[in-house]
Parts: sequence; structure tokens; C-alpha cells
Amino acid sequence: MAELQITLPDGSVREFAPGTTGYDVAASISPRLAKDAIAVKVNGEVRDLHAPIPENAPVEILTFNQPEGRQVFWHSSAHIMAQAVQELFPGVKLAIGPPIDEGWYYDFDVEKPFSPEDLEKIEKRMAEIIKEDTTFSCEEKSRQEAIDYYRSKNEEYKVELLEGFEDDTVTFYHHSRFVDLCRGPHIPRTGIIKAFKLIASSGAYWRGDEKRPMLQRIYGVSFPKKSMLEDYLHRLEEARKRDHRLLGKQLELFSISEEVGAGLILWHPKGARVRNEIENFWREEHLKAGYELVYTPHIANRSLWDQSGHTQFFTESMFGPIEVEDKLFQLKPMNCPFHIQIYKSRMWSYRDYPLRWAELGTVYRYERAGTLHGLLRVRGLTQDDAHHFVTQDGIEEEIVWVLKFCLHILKSFGFSEYDIFLSTRPEKAIGKKEDWDRAENSLRRALETVGLPYQVDEGEGAFYGPKIDLQIKDALNRGWQCSTIQFDFSLPERFDLYYIDRDGQQKRPFMVHRALLGTIERFFGVLIEHYGGNFPLWLAPVQVKVLPITDNFNEYGKTVVEKLKEQNIRAVLDDRSEKIGAKIRDAELQKVPYMFIIGAKEAESSTVSVRKHGTGDLGVKQLQDAMADLLAEIKSKGIDES
Repeated sequence: MAELQITLPDGSVREFAPGTTGYDVAASISPRLAKDAIAVKVNGEVRDLHAPIPENAPVEILTFNQPEGRQVFWHSSAHIMAQAVQELFPGVKLAIGPPIDEGWYYDFDVEKPFSPEDLEKIEKRMAEIIKEDTTFSCEEKSRQEAIDYYRSKNEEYKVELLEGFEDDTVTFYHHSRFVDLCRGPHIPRTGIIKAFKLIASSGAYWRGDEKRPMLQRIYGVSFPKKSMLEDYLHRLEEARKRDHRLLGKQLELFSISEEVGAGLILWHPKGARVRNEIENFWREEHLKAGYELVYTPHIANRSLWDQSGHTQFFTESMFGPIEVEDKLFQLKPMNCPFHIQIYKSRMWSYRDYPLRWAELGTVYRYERAGTLHGLLRVRGLTQDDAHHFVTQDGIEEEIVWVLKFCLHILKSFGFSEYDIFLSTRPEKAIGKKEDWDRAENSLRRALETVGLPYQVDEGEGAFYGPKIDLQIKDALNRGWQCSTIQFDFSLPERFDLYYIDRDGQQKRPFMVHRALLGTIERFFGVLIEHYGGNFPLWLAPVQVKVLPITDNFNEYGKTVVEKLKEQNIRAVLDDRSEKIGAKIRDAELQKVPYMFIIGAKEAESSTVSVRKHGTGDLGVKQLQDAMADLLAEIKSKGIDES
């Protein structure tokens, strides 16, 4: 038989004997790579490390350092946990156990929720299974054979999954005394896992449907080194301290009331102040940049959503319809059809382009109860929405402009690191291929012009157009999806949009959706966690607390607060009859950026003793000088432009 031609990531081509596995390739490169190898990617498909490579192909060895390697590692860990649960809790029924962004979960149908003591027992049993260092192996069965197998074991969830499969053949993975329906791939041996931790357990509806059985979900994480687990647990503890739900309550920013409804946010005065600063800055920067602001209703005739396609493609996420005077109205899930109606209200020429219309538009979407999560997943959300209408010749220049504007806004909020993704044409797509090619090339060239590194998500664009996604990195290096620049070939066709070009002919515009912060609610939650509640001065709900040492200086304190407010500095007076130490502690707990402490010397000399949150005493300053310092910091937003 002919030798296999294996192309390595560096472009070099090596010959291997037929039957060569990923492990063989790794070993030929270096003993260290063979030791660290988890799986192999053959022609873009992730496979088991010890499976023969079937044909000439590009080959990449995967370790834990690569995202796809981590997914294999964590998926295998989920199987080990499922074995431990099955052996400790006879009669348990297995559902699904996928890898997630960090770690994995597995859902079980058990008689009662898992307790912390149960998790400890499961961890102990997992350690024993891992110590066995048994191999993972794959077995093929016919789909019907698999259904019969699981029916005999009363594993109804596996049967339901199998009945939804289209393939006639399915795969099972074995290790130790455990077997599970699984596409794989998996790590070579259980002993590769050197450290793990079960993080939490919670209820989860089967397939996310509250009408289906409530299962018990266990979350876990694992690593090939103990030090990695220690680092992860440290980050987890830091993330817990920054949890926006806890800080939102502690700092009196927002709440959610069951009487009002799940996923609907109540903004408290302090949270509303922060939101107001975000929105004011957003509006000012958009107007300065050349956007026009629009406002649109919260409901519309259902026929509008029929024409836009939302009732066809998005109906499960829509609230309504509402019957009014024998007509059906729908709460809006998006703002786009309204902006299109504004466009259609008059004739447009190429001379009017580009059109840039922006709106802080509140929309409503039905999210399942199990998916709601504080500010990060809600049912009432305010999109920082914009739509650009552009000539086909001007699209690349416009995308460059939008990217630069996005980066400016995100930097102003303290974000300067990103993961950027370009999503291209999926198999099922509308629009002409030449338009897709033109749009994708425009996005590519725009990213390269601005100098932004990016990854390509092949085939992951929406059916109506390609897009750029910007994920911001927070203080814990977590990625958060915020900005999106999305082409749309569907709505201009559906609503028959056109403009008059230079030649006097009607032309179809390119339409671009642009969300910058994503939604105000989610972005606010991200800000809380990024800063741990320690907002930069320009965003802080209370910027200064004035703390008289005794009641004798409350009058001077009132004067200081009045002068601060005259400069639009958000200040409050703590005139309680408490010791100054208690007042300072309360201000620190409320994460107020600055404290002005006043006593006899300060009152006599029109000064303040300045204290900074988390830093301590900054010394005595003239009140005017202290205010000037605050105003300079507010104007700069704490960003060093040097």
C-alpha cells in the first residue's frame, strides 16, 4: 500500500505507513508532544488519538492547550463522573453530559437532589476510576440495536435521543465498567486526568423545557496538572466575589421581583444613575460620530413581523400576540423592521448614503426560566442597536468606520483586549453568492485595515448574512460577546428597499445591523463583574462621600456637598452620629471611589482630607483643587492616553 502523506501545521509533509495513528504522528515529532497529546484533528475533524488515519490529510495533534483538546478532555471527564454516579446511586437514569466553556456537566434523573456530601462521595469514586487508568474505546451499533439496548435498561432519555437521530449507525464509548452513547472523541486513558473538582449541582429541565422532567445537573472541571486546578479555583473564587447578582444587591443597583416577573429588571436609584451615565455617553458619542437617533414603539402589527420573517424564524422567542380592536399586535423582539419603515417613508439617493440610525430600543424575548441569569440573560432587554444603509461600493469603508467606532466606545469603558471572529456563509443561506463573497471580503479587508487579528468561523454566519463578533476580555480574562457587525441580505429583499444610484437606476442597498454594547442590561452586568463593583469614577453611582468626624462639622459638610453638586459631581453626606471609622468602613463596603473627611482644621481652611477607595489617605487638599482633580479624572474616564 502507498505511504500516507501527512501535512503538518507548519506546512511540511511527511510520509507514514498505512494504519498510522495520531499518537504515531505525535511521537515522530517529539516525546513531549506524544506525552501531552489528547486527540488528533484530521482534515478538520477531531478524532481519537489512537484511531488510524484513513487517508492523506492535514493533521494537527491536540493537547489541553488548544480549545478542541480541552473539550475532549472535559467530555471524557463527564463520562467518568457519570460512571461514579451510576455506581453510587443504583437506578439513576442518564441524560446528557457535554463539555462547556470551562469544564462539563452531566444531567441525571435521580430521586432527590444531590447534596454536598453526595458530591464528595462522587469525587472520591471518580478518583478511584481515574487511578485505574483504563482506556477509552469506541464501538459501533445500529441505531435500532442501541434503542433496544437502552430500552432494556429503562434509559428513556437515551432512547429519546436515539429516536431523534437520522444516522443508521451510532457509536458507544467504553471505559472501566461504563458505557455511554457518544459521538466522541475521548482521551486515550482515564489516568491522563490529574486534577478535578465538582463545582456545583442544580436542577435543570430535560432539554431546557419546563414542561419536561426536572433533572439534577452536576458541574465539574478537570485538568492535566494540579497547579491548573489551583489556578482555576482561585479564579473561580475571584469570579464569585465579582458575581454581579451579589454585588447588585450589596450595592443596591438592581433587583428582580417574582411579583413583576422573572427576567424583568428593576433598576434602583444607584443602578439607574450608572445606566444613565452609560446611555448619555452612548448618545453623545453617536451624535458626535455622525449617527442619527431614532425612537420606535414597543409593539407593532403582527403583519409587520410576518413580512420581516420573525414569526417564521423567531416565533418561539416572541411574546404575544396581543389582540387590539380585532387586530393582532406583537411585542417587538427586535428593532430592525421599525428602522426599515422609517427608511421606506421617503425616497433615498446614493448622495444620502451612508445612513446611520441608532436606537436604545427595549425589546422583549421569551427566554426559558432555566436560562435566565441575573442581568446576563433577561426577558426585557435594551439593545444599543444601529442600522447602516450603504451602497455596495461604500461597504468596506463603512465597516472600517464602524470597527474604529466600536473600539473607541469599548476602550472608554476600560476594555482593550478582544477575541474577534468572522463568521462566513452557512450551507443554508439566502442571497446571491457573489453578494456573500463581496460582503465577506469587505469584512476581512476591514479587519485587516484596522489591524485586528481574527479567527474565521467557517459556515457560522446567520442565514441572512456574514458577521464580525467582538468578544471583550474582562479583568479575569473571560470573554464576553458584545459587539456584532452583521450583514443582512434578507430584510432589504423582504421590504423591497432601494435607492437611486448615480446612473438613475434603482439599486438594492447593503444593510448592516450593528450592536455595540450588546444590550444595556448584559453590558451592565459585565461591567459590574469586570470592575468587581469598583466602577471608574465617571460611572460610579456615588462619586464622593463627605464624612464629618463629628456632628459639629455637618454644616461644613453640607457646603462641601453643595459645591460638589454644582460641578455635577455625585456626592452624598454621611451625617450620622457614628464614629469616623464606621463611616469609612461603610463607604469602603459601598465601593465609593472617594471620601472627603472633614474636621476642625478642614472646616477652618476650606480643605478636605481625601481618601481613595482601596488605596487609603491621599492627604489634605484645598476643596477647589480636590474638585479639579475629580473633574479631570471624570473627563479622562481614568484612561491614560499617553
